[in-house]
Amino acid sequence: MNNQNNSPLNDIKVLDVSRILAGPSCTQLLGDYGADIVKVERPGTGDDTRKWGPPYVTDEAGKESTESAYYLSANRNKRSITIDMSKPEGQELVRKLAVESDIFIENFKVGGAKKLGIDYDTLKAINPRLIYCSITGFGQTGPYAPRPGYDFMIQSMGGIMSLTGPTDGDPFKVGVGIADLMCGMYACSAILSAMHHREKSGKGQYIDVALFDSQIAWLVNSAQNYLTSGKEPQRYGNGHPSIVPYEIFPSSDGHFALAVGNDGQFKALCRVIGHPEIAEDEKYSTNRHRVHNRKQLISILRKILVEQTTDHWLEKCEANGIPSSPVNSVKQVFDDPQVAARDMKISMPHPDAGGLDIDLIGNPVKFSETPVSYRRAPPKMGQHTDEILQEVLGLSEIEIQKYRNQEII
Repeated sequence: MNNQNNSPLNDIKVLDVSRILAGPSCTQLLGDYGADIVKVERPGTGDDTRKWGPPYVTDEAGKESTESAYYLSANRNKRSITIDMSKPEGQELVRKLAVESDIFIENFKVGGAKKLGIDYDTLKAINPRLIYCSITGFGQTGPYAPRPGYDFMIQSMGGIMSLTGPTDGDPFKVGVGIADLMCGMYACSAILSAMHHREKSGKGQYIDVALFDSQIAWLVNSAQNYLTSGKEPQRYGNGHPSIVPYEIFPSSDGHFALAVGNDGQFKALCRVIGHPEIAEDEKYSTNRHRVHNRKQLISILRKILVEQTTDHWLEKCEANGIPSSPVNSVKQVFDDPQVAARDMKISMPHPDAGGLDIDLIGNPVKFSETPVSYRRAPPKMGQHTDEILQEVLGLSEIEIQKYRNQEII
C-alpha cells in the first residue's frame, strides 16, 4: 500500500456532499490522485450504500459489520464527517467548510442545494475560486430536470439497453452501475479541466453533469452509426455491429472470445482452424463481406471451434497473433497474474475487519512521477468529524461538543 502522498492533487481540498455511486466514484478518483476528500454524511444513516448488502466487511471470527462491499467500492481515500444539513447550523458548517475547499460536489435533486443554502451562487459569493460540480439524473435544464435519476432507468432511457442482450430476447442492462460510474468519470475530467482554467484565470466555475447526458455520450460509435446512417442500431448479443468475427464462441469445455479486427487476422484464424479456404471465399474475404454474411459465417465457425478446448484455441490464437481471450469469472480475474502485476487488487486495514486487511480494487492509472496513493480505507460514518472540525475550522473540543449536544453533528 502506498501511503506517501506525492500524488498530483496533494494540495487540493474537496468537500463531497454526494452519495450513492456517481459522486463518490468521482471523489474517490480525486482522492487517489492525492486530494483531501471530506465526505459529508447524514448523522445516523450516512451514505445509503453503507447498507447495500450483503456482503459486508467481516472480522476474523466471521462477524458481519454494517459496512457493505458496495460502499467500500467507491469511498477510499476520504475522511467522513457527519453534519445534519436539514438544520441551519449544519448548513452554516458546510458553508464554512466550503470556504476552505477547492472543489464542492453534490448530487441533490435540482433546487435541493439552494433550499439548503449551499448552492453555487451562495458558495461562490464566499469562495470565488470554488469549483462546484452538480451531478443529477437529467441536468439543471430541460423538461426532465426535476426527475430523479437512477442508473437502471438511465440505462433504459439512454439507449444502452436497446443495444445489450441477445438478438431475439429481452434488452439487458450492463452488469454494473455503468451509467453512474461513467458520469463520475466525466465529472472528474471536467473538474480537472476547471482546475486548469482556474490556474490561468483565478476563477472557479459551475459544472453541470447529468447521468442521462453521460449515458448518451458513451454510446459512441453505436450512436454515431445512427446519426450517420439514420438507421436504428440492432442488438447483436456478443457480436459487433461493424466487425466479424468479433464475439464469444463455444469450445468443447466452455467459451472464449475472438476479436478478429482485420482481414489478415481472419486469414490466420482460418489457417489455425484448418480451413484456409474459408478466407478465400468471396463471401468472407473482407470484413465488409463478413459483416453482410455474418449469420452464415458464425454458424460455420461455431461448428468448427466447438471441437476443441478453450485452452487449445487460446494457445493457437496467441501463437498466430489472433486476438483472443478466456471468458473469466470475477474470481478468475483476480487470480490472474496480470492483475497482480498491475496492482489492481490492493489491501488496506479497516477497523471492522478486526485487525485484518480488506481487499479493494486498485486504481488503473500509473503515473511515472506522481503515483496514485492509497492513504485511507473507506471511512466509518463520522470517523473524522472532530478531526475535520478542529483541523479545518479550528473549533475547540467545547465547541464541537456543543454541536454534538444539539445533534448538528
